Amino acid sequence: MGKGSGKGESVSDNVLKKVLLSYTYVGIWIFLSFTVIVYNKYILDRKMYNWPFPISLTMIHMAFCSALAVLLVRVMKLVEPIGMTKEVYLSSIVPIGALYSMSLWFSNSAYIYLSVSFIQMLKALMPVAVYSIGVGLKRDTFKSNTMANMIGISVGVAIAAYGEAKFNSWGVMLQLGAVAFEATRLVLIQILLTSKGITLNPITSLYYVAPCCLLFLTVPWLFVEFPVLKETSTFHFDYFIFGTNSLCAFALNLAVFLLIGKTSALTMNVAGVVKDWLLIAFSWSIIKDMVTPINLLGYGLAFLGVCYYNHSKLQALKLKEAQKKSAQADEEAGLMEQRSERDGESMTGKGDAQA
Repeated sequence: MGKGSGKGESVSDNVLKKVLLSYTYVGIWIFLSFTVIVYNKYILDRKMYNWPFPISLTMIHMAFCSALAVLLVRVMKLVEPIGMTKEVYLSSIVPIGALYSMSLWFSNSAYIYLSVSFIQMLKALMPVAVYSIGVGLKRDTFKSNTMANMIGISVGVAIAAYGEAKFNSWGVMLQLGAVAFEATRLVLIQILLTSKGITLNPITSLYYVAPCCLLFLTVPWLFVEFPVLKETSTFHFDYFIFGTNSLCAFALNLAVFLLIGKTSALTMNVAGVVKDWLLIAFSWSIIKDMVTPINLLGYGLAFLGVCYYNHSKLQALKLKEAQKKSAQADEEAGLMEQRSERDGESMTGKGDAQA
């Protein structure tokens, strides 16, 4: 009895450790994601740090991440680079890098015009964009009930936008553009990389993608922000502000890897919903952004739609896992049957030889 209870306790201890570790990874990711969003808002907002140069800020992040990734991969050799051909790099990494640069540029630009809370509400459209683009590129199959849910999320976001006290159409267009580019990037990762068996962790991802992003961002920067920065002779590069901001952005990439690697992408989606509510509460209580009842009603509807979408994905994953286990069990049973048949034949053969 003592042995049995000891074994039971060790199993429950292991489960508890796994649950606590999962919550720790979720907590680290929420904290870093929260910090990066609020920090970017602080730097870019004209009423705060007042440095409204989103392309420059994104380029600083990419330059910092590129340098750290090269240091970790090439100098310290902590991570092995992937044997990637020039053809794969040009056909897969370059388009993903281009989309990532546009997504970051547009999303950072939106912080100049919109409140943190309203941006989080608009981000609820991400599942809608990912599913629609997935169907368009034949990565997902069209299902009427899923599309009805997507329309419900869109209606919720539209109500939230209608109730926004400081609505800015240019800011909304930038954020919607960021959502569209990011959704396309996520779908293309599945098509161009995952289907070829190429998996990138955040360090190798930054090692290949960040320099590409930096190059793409240089073009709009030379025409849009460089002339203005050249005229602003009073600006002095604040190493502490931009250094800590870039370090947070790099740490967030590592946290994403930890969270998805140790739990799942679905856990990150669910944690993202919690993070959005926390940011809305923070934006309203600390930054003093105005959040109206119509805002909350609309986002509440969108939130329910996103929750249902995540629940449906979880059910689909469980079904897929059950089918996989069933197929494995059938395969094992078939092998056992073949083995027993062979054993029976060999026994018969022995009997004949003895006769």
